[in-house]
Amino acid sequence: MRIEVRAMPTVRLRFPGGRYHATPWGHHVNEGLIEWPPSPWRLLRALIACGFSHKGWREVPPVARRLVDKLAAVLPLYRLPAASAAHSRHFMPLGTLDKGRQQTTLVFDTWANVGDGELLIHWPCELDSEELDLLGQLAASISYLGRSESWAEAELAKDPIADWNAEPCRDGEPRGPGWEQVSLMAPIPPSEYDSWRKNQQQMATAFEPPPKGKRKSSTTSRRSAKRLIEPYPQDLPACLMRDTSWWKSLGWSQPPGSRRVLYWRRGDAIQISPPSPRKTRPADRVAAVLLAVSTLSGNRSALPPAARTLPQAELLHRALIARVGRGGQVRCPELTGTDELDRPLTDGHRHAHVVPLDLDADGRLDHILIHAPMGLGDDAQRAIRTLRRTWTKGGAGDLQLAVVGYGPLDMLRRLQHPLDQQILSLLGPPGGALVWESVTPFVAPRFLKRRGRNTLAGQVNAELASRGLPPAKKVEVDVGLTRRLRHHVRCRRRAGGPPPADAGYGLRLTFDEPLRGPLLLGYASHFGLGRFGACDA
Repeated sequence: MRIEVRAMPTVRLRFPGGRYHATPWGHHVNEGLIEWPPSPWRLLRALIACGFSHKGWREVPPVARRLVDKLAAVLPLYRLPAASAAHSRHFMPLGTLDKGRQQTTLVFDTWANVGDGELLIHWPCELDSEELDLLGQLAASISYLGRSESWAEAELAKDPIADWNAEPCRDGEPRGPGWEQVSLMAPIPPSEYDSWRKNQQQMATAFEPPPKGKRKSSTTSRRSAKRLIEPYPQDLPACLMRDTSWWKSLGWSQPPGSRRVLYWRRGDAIQISPPSPRKTRPADRVAAVLLAVSTLSGNRSALPPAARTLPQAELLHRALIARVGRGGQVRCPELTGTDELDRPLTDGHRHAHVVPLDLDADGRLDHILIHAPMGLGDDAQRAIRTLRRTWTKGGAGDLQLAVVGYGPLDMLRRLQHPLDQQILSLLGPPGGALVWESVTPFVAPRFLKRRGRNTLAGQVNAELASRGLPPAKKVEVDVGLTRRLRHHVRCRRRAGGPPPADAGYGLRLTFDEPLRGPLLLGYASHFGLGRFGACDA
């Protein structure tokens, strides 16, 4: 059966992290050099590795051998995206102590900053349809190229491209100004591999030192010769599968079956300048982000008690504001609750509520909900996602934070049992609830009066009206609930000042029509006080 020849292959590579990490062959990582473009040897090794890791190969199949032989027989052409060199420095621990101090060594991590650019690799050889399909499958399986942090996405390019800016050097074809030569590692062409292998084996046996003393037996000589020629793999795919530690243990300076080749590339292929900032699309606004809280030791009994709802919310809020501002002016109305002129927003409490939660009902805070009806913007989301720790007064150490989920409030209903029960109390049933009961104490925002608008019921209804909610038909003080909530911290320690009276109430509110949560009212309601749970949830 005749297999139709399709085309010469071109692979398109993207780097989602905007970085390509790889050190040229024969150089140390601390030299700060970048292998750019990626060497043909590295590309073929990546394709073979994907066959074993993603296609379940136990050995290289015949079609893959044909593919490797064809790609190894030619030197690829490249179209390089604009890139700049960047590096970081860190001190790596050596695992030894010197005078009681941990020994470290300085390590450079150098990479090419390519941003959203695409790298195109073209092999000038014809592949049949079976080989081309396999190349497409292997390329799609590449997850990184070079070092593991050099994330990559690859696919076959369909459109013909002829604008190459990195090509192999050819004898008698010097380039003019603006070009430079770089050395890359490439495989020996398969047609030359057998003769190369035989020459290497002959040289290895020829330089074997003569035996001392008694003459060796023929068996010993054969074993010695076999030991010397065994390291040379049978074919090129076997060479590509050998790891670095193996050929270094034999005292070789480069892998078997490899050769050095020179390439021309543009002189500005890697610019030594600050990397240009990546253009990112602002994140869509979300209504809520849920954070999980844990201790460094994993000891749940070391989590802050539910009575510390207010101070824990304040600590987290201060950390978020500091992360958004970075020492400058903070312009994030959903977190600050103020406009550009630092005037309080008058939009019905639509800015962020930081609500510590006890979702497993053990009396200790294990989650924090950040909820903003106006939506959390890009700066707020970035601050929340990158904040890793907070702390608690009297705690043994910092508290760890991790994002559990973000999106609309209803996404909280997907939490598994038993966490879903407390979420049902927080949000109420999908259709709303008629009766709501205090989970944290309600603290009146103004001095209480016996008559007029500032009675307890009057202040509760004023709070409801400021949030665009209907008034409560009945406001009842539950003495037993008030007593259980008496240990909650009720005064803000920094911004905002104390309440008119340091008194908290456990209330039961009844409405004429169902309400959906979360429902937070009164003083410090944006920091977890005055939270109500649905009774008929």
